[in-house]
Amino acid sequence: MSLLVVGLSHRSAPVSVLDRASLSLDAQTKLLQDAVAAEPATEAAVLATCNRIELYADVDKFHAGVAELSTLLAQHSGVGLEELTPHLYVHYEDRAVHHMFSVACGLDSMVVGEGQILGQIKDSLARAQGLHTAGRLMNDLFQQSLRVGKRAHSETGIDRAGQSLVSFGLEQLALGTPVAAWARGKKALIIGAGSMSSLAAATLARAGVSEIVIANRTADRAERLVTLLTEQYGQRPAEGDGTEVLARAVPMGSVPSELTRADVVVSCTGATGLVLTAGAIAAGVEGRVGTQPETARGEVPETARGEVPDTVRGEVPEARTAPLPPVGTGTDEDCPLDLTSVPPGFSVMGEAAVAGMDAATLEQHATWAAGSAVDRRRGGRRGADAEGTDPELIGALAATAASVGRIPERRRPEPVAEPPRPEPVLHLLDLAMPRDIDAAAHRLAGVRLVDIETLAEASADAPMAADVDQVRRIVSDEVAAFGAAQRAAHITPTVVALRTMAADVVAGEIARLEGRLPGLDDKHRAEITQTVRRVVDKLLHAPTVRVKQLAAEPGGAGYADALRTLFDLDPETVASVSRAEESNEKNAKNATIANIAENRGPA
Repeated sequence: MSLLVVGLSHRSAPVSVLDRASLSLDAQTKLLQDAVAAEPATEAAVLATCNRIELYADVDKFHAGVAELSTLLAQHSGVGLEELTPHLYVHYEDRAVHHMFSVACGLDSMVVGEGQILGQIKDSLARAQGLHTAGRLMNDLFQQSLRVGKRAHSETGIDRAGQSLVSFGLEQLALGTPVAAWARGKKALIIGAGSMSSLAAATLARAGVSEIVIANRTADRAERLVTLLTEQYGQRPAEGDGTEVLARAVPMGSVPSELTRADVVVSCTGATGLVLTAGAIAAGVEGRVGTQPETARGEVPETARGEVPDTVRGEVPEARTAPLPPVGTGTDEDCPLDLTSVPPGFSVMGEAAVAGMDAATLEQHATWAAGSAVDRRRGGRRGADAEGTDPELIGALAATAASVGRIPERRRPEPVAEPPRPEPVLHLLDLAMPRDIDAAAHRLAGVRLVDIETLAEASADAPMAADVDQVRRIVSDEVAAFGAAQRAAHITPTVVALRTMAADVVAGEIARLEGRLPGLDDKHRAEITQTVRRVVDKLLHAPTVRVKQLAAEPGGAGYADALRTLFDLDPETVASVSRAEESNEKNAKNATIANIAENRGPA
């Protein structure tokens, strides 16, 4: 066995690279055909999911295989080899099997335990079988992976997080409400048209949204996704409620206007910067629900602020234009305020210090504050509030006090009442790495944002640790069993050659017996022949069974050599058995190469 896997995933590459390297079905077909046409590989399969692109192959040379498969991935993904190489990983033989089984169990998924990968593995195997690029090794590997994945989900609780990343994200947005009930009738905006965005669109369509809008920088990809959605969901009721899903494509420039209509936004692009800023989201919310009250914009209502003069909010009354007394050069000793009455932690220069003063005293304090602020700056003794002191503000407070009476008593800042956060009108799901949506959207009223960081925190629950450990043990056991079966299979040609030689010996001896006893009737001849064959089978049974067991252990390849030596087996006979087993695979490969040449036509 010379199993090799070369690939990239969310663990090795940013989403910007993964999205650009995503393979369409047509590209996967061409990649498989070119892989088996290449010299090092005899069979191949591609596993392409939302978060990974992997090429599996049976190769006869490791280094040549790595170079060839890496080059093919770069060619068919459209990402240059120099840019792609730093994000590639390589697994060989048992490590490749371990990786495949871990993927099948959901251990390598962004959301641990998600079960969607099993369907994708099944589709990958079917595609390779249909193209005749899957031989014995690929069939054994992928079919065993499916069995291992099913075993992990049936024997452990790993599937408690067994949703795809999209489904898991939508569940977080729905806050415990079933996604189908939560999404029904909503309008969805999908930004991006890659594999992840396509999955999000399909998931929302199945959940029963009333409209799906696809925004993408490449119009053709957006239109292609709309066509697929229309074919699959647009002509039949969603979830049986009689509502048809309407899908349409828009350019990226239309996203701001679409935000005012959307209830759900899913974004997963390859952009290196933000696709949606907090300002754009806030504008979309305000445009959708109309002008928001002050509480929705994060402002503090009058009831929470108390009766504070307009100057505190930055508005200047008419009295502020009145001339102020000459600026003095006061010191703390000259301050008209009783410093002993000022609560600790408050500056004598601020609003809390002058609360309760009458107008005359306030003007005296303004004169002192102006001089004191200058002295403090010159002397380098800035207090906590000195830098922000505005003598004119204190003068304006004095003018206000002259007209409305005393400034309200407020020696300690009153706690600001947090307004109740309104129910979200816009739900955002950011599946990109790096992020597409500004994290500041978390703080916007009327908005709920779930991103990769949120999903990681939500999926990292402690009770799953035991299930993960149990699945890892299953994977280790299955890898050992798979390796043993593959090693045992390598001795099969030798065992077959041994039994073939024994059958020839039996046939020769029966022929010699007939020559010496020509008068044997058919009944006795058949009985003697059957007896001799049973004796030979019993003599060979124990050695052949035992040699298969020994050969299945690590380092057991030498037992095949020992068997050939002990029974003096003809190497050519063993080789002919091996060639017979490989003939079907080679014929399939040659047929595939012929089809490639025929499809490409003359150069």
